[in-house]
Amino acid sequence: MSMKTVTLQIPDDVILKDWEMQMILAAHLYEDGIITAGQGAEMVEVTKQTFIELLGKFGVCYFNQSPEELEEEVRNAGSHHF
Repeated sequence: MSMKTVTLQIPDDVILKDWEMQMILAAHLYEDGIITAGQGAEMVEVTKQTFIELLGKFGVCYFNQSPEELEEEVRNAGSHHF
C-alpha cells in the first residue's frame, strides 16, 4: 500500500511520540471505517494482531465491523491450520 506523508502542528506542551500520533490517527480512521485493521497495522508498522490488541488501549473496539466483515474474519481464521 502506498502511503501519504502528513505534517501536523501540535502545541509544544503536548508530549507524544511520533508512533503514538500515528496510532491515534490509525485507530480513529479504523473506528470510522475508513481503513481496515490491516491498513492500520501497516500505518504503524506492526502486525495486524498487534494493531488489534493496541486498539483497546486507544479507546477503540475492534468489533466495529459489519456482520459480513465478521463472518469473513471467521472464515479466514478457520482456513488457517495450526
